[in-house]
Amino acid sequence: MLPLLLVLTLLAAACASVSSGSTEPSGGDDDDADAGEPQYGGRFVYGLEAETTSGWCLAEGQLAIAGIQVARSIYDTLTVPDGNGGFQPFLAESVTPNADYTEWTIRVRDGITFHDGSPLNAEVVANNLAAFRGDYPGREGLLFIFVLGDIIDTVPGDGHVDGITVEDDMTVQVRMSRPWVSFPSFLYSSGRLGMMGQEQLDDPAFDDDPNNDDEPDDCATDLIGTGPFKLDDWQVNSRMLLKRNEDYWRTDENGNQLPYLDELEFRPIPEEGQRSNGLRADELDGFHLSSITGSLIMDEMRALDEAEQVNLIEESQDFAEVGFLMMNLSQAPFDDIRVREAAALALDAELSNEIFSKSIPPLANGPFAPGAAGYVEDTGYHHSDPERARELVEEYEAENGPIEFVVTATPTSELLKQVDFAIEAWRDVGMTARRNTLEQSALIETAVAGGFQMLTFRNYPGFDPDNLYVWWYDANSNPVNFPRIADPEVDRLLDAGRVTADPAEREQIYQDLNRRLNEQYYFLWTTWAIWSVPMDPDFHGVVGARPVDENGASDPELDYTGLAVGHDMALMWKEQ
Repeated sequence: MLPLLLVLTLLAAACASVSSGSTEPSGGDDDDADAGEPQYGGRFVYGLEAETTSGWCLAEGQLAIAGIQVARSIYDTLTVPDGNGGFQPFLAESVTPNADYTEWTIRVRDGITFHDGSPLNAEVVANNLAAFRGDYPGREGLLFIFVLGDIIDTVPGDGHVDGITVEDDMTVQVRMSRPWVSFPSFLYSSGRLGMMGQEQLDDPAFDDDPNNDDEPDDCATDLIGTGPFKLDDWQVNSRMLLKRNEDYWRTDENGNQLPYLDELEFRPIPEEGQRSNGLRADELDGFHLSSITGSLIMDEMRALDEAEQVNLIEESQDFAEVGFLMMNLSQAPFDDIRVREAAALALDAELSNEIFSKSIPPLANGPFAPGAAGYVEDTGYHHSDPERARELVEEYEAENGPIEFVVTATPTSELLKQVDFAIEAWRDVGMTARRNTLEQSALIETAVAGGFQMLTFRNYPGFDPDNLYVWWYDANSNPVNFPRIADPEVDRLLDAGRVTADPAEREQIYQDLNRRLNEQYYFLWTTWAIWSVPMDPDFHGVVGARPVDENGASDPELDYTGLAVGHDMALMWKEQ
């Protein structure tokens, strides 16, 4: 969830040095079709949109896309998404419920070791789940305390049932306080719920006493996973070097051990233009790019792909995450629906998207993109009606006085121009707005603390919609309900979606939720994201996620092609 470039500007199309005129995704990994068989060896230098300065103690992490991409290279999850909208076992051999979905049994895959040689077994999996849940000594679950809140407390007491238990060496049982139909998707949690080695899990907080040489590294920096690459060196805000895990458990579909590459180097480069220039100058081999923040650069990359100067991998808008303006609903003026609706109606999103972004990112009308459960073509969300916006403003001001608010964004020059453009649109209908700037980490902290009126955000990748429960449920007790939605109907629908197993009933529940969010104008939607990975033409193998069979062999028939939460670096390879 990162600040996004608000698609509300009249920047000239000449900002792009190369213009292909294309507005459609290229359709995925077309350039790999004739690449031949994967080869071993080589290094991939990857440009990331941000550094994760807080590190990778996953149970306590607050990872955005850049941090998730690194985490997926070092850690594996118990499940992964497939191309059918479901989830498949990964580190787990199986994940099975009882009849009413109140108990789930996780059978751990045998023969897998962590980077330090320790075995993956039921005990370490149970300890990880307890740490994420906030019930493991020395670890603080933070976000996941609420995410996994339906797991019964794991500390036994009088008359208390332990929620996470080790049944045998390779079997963990998880008990719920109510039915939890989509629990396997939470064992993935957008790639955030990786399994840490026991030594990392038990690392105490870092002691900054220079005279204490015996204190081990912090959990956030002593990275021990089962993933395809091992940490070699990390220089914060400069680079992270990873080396091939020679004992990795997965193979490709032909039985060849993964990963293919020898080394990965991640470099944090926040500006999309700098990442693009780095690829052109052969300083980078590839980078991750969203249409929400880099449509013009994506257009350039499409032209270079057509000229066979880059290999551009793109996804469609299916299962996409969404860009939006997030309002604090607990404070004036956005505690009044008239102001929220007026703010939406004042903006001509279609025109500005066409002028600024060449209409590359599709306009969003809700949190659920096409292909995702809960998507509906008409959600009731409307924009581009300034006359009606003025009427709403006048009605509100007659009762409450002038509408004034602050838009908070990161201090990026293009972003600030676009925020200023939006401010002018709101002023045209009688609303007074000004902008404030915060660095990315401070902006997210402000969202957590609730000290804002409006922020720019990007979030909600299109996995099972129950994953959005944590973001919108019960503002009174949920610290990550950033917009402070306090709506009994939203809570009712979220609860119903969690416990309902019938697919048709779940679909209707989330469609109703979609309409409820939009009839109340709880968000100002901008666009759904198209993600791409522009690369040097010698590199191939970008896949969002690839499930495995019972022997750990890759199954390309089940590929998940979405790129919103990174991709599987074990499958990357270089033509030698």
